[in-house]
Amino acid sequence: MKRIRFSPLLFRRIHKWVGLLLGLQFILWALSGSMMALLDADAVGGHDGPAMPAMPVSTTDLVDPTIALGGRPVVGLALRDLAGRPVYEVVDRAGPRLIDAATGRRLAVDRQLATAIATHGSTMPVAGVSLLARPNLEAREHAGPLWRVDFRDAEHSSAYISATTGRHLVTRGDTWRTWDFFWMLHNMDYVNRSSFNHPLIIFVAFCVLWLSGTGFYLLFTSFRKADFRWITNRSKSRMKRPA
Repeated sequence: MKRIRFSPLLFRRIHKWVGLLLGLQFILWALSGSMMALLDADAVGGHDGPAMPAMPVSTTDLVDPTIALGGRPVVGLALRDLAGRPVYEVVDRAGPRLIDAATGRRLAVDRQLATAIATHGSTMPVAGVSLLARPNLEAREHAGPLWRVDFRDAEHSSAYISATTGRHLVTRGDTWRTWDFFWMLHNMDYVNRSSFNHPLIIFVAFCVLWLSGTGFYLLFTSFRKADFRWITNRSKSRMKRPA
């Protein structure tokens, strides 16, 4: 069996091909970083869209929350505005639920209510409404089922409404989607687009470290005595100069 000889030539060949692969990733890092920096930060934020303005809550003619709850113990209770109507958001052991503060009845966040929440305070026309059993990449920071309300605007905005609490979670547009694509290239998280310390990027980081180390090794092994001859010749010429 032929043994592998770890010579400068072998390191040079490995260094060359590893450098080529990492060089392509360096180009992607530079390109994605530049594009993320050039995009408008306000548009990327995904917060300036429909259904964002805060509305005052009417407190007149409301049902006593203790009556609406039927004496059951709760962990949390909040009075909120939901598309122009006051509601109680109740949190107990079973999770959060909504109660109409005017009637005391359980309130379900259906398609009609989700559309009303997303368009409340906005005149943007709705292009479509769909129920998601779990968050997609655009709403990956949230949990639970949610409604996606698409708008017919220049940004093709999509408002995400929690199907449990009716809260507006986030609004995304084309600028954010462009930024998110380059963010995926930048942090190399091609599945979740959320982590920058996953196994792939850690492996690439060690490859860059190895490339730097072998680069220094090959740099020093590439020098010969002849490369420094100009220094000795210059010293000798100075010594021969007449005083």
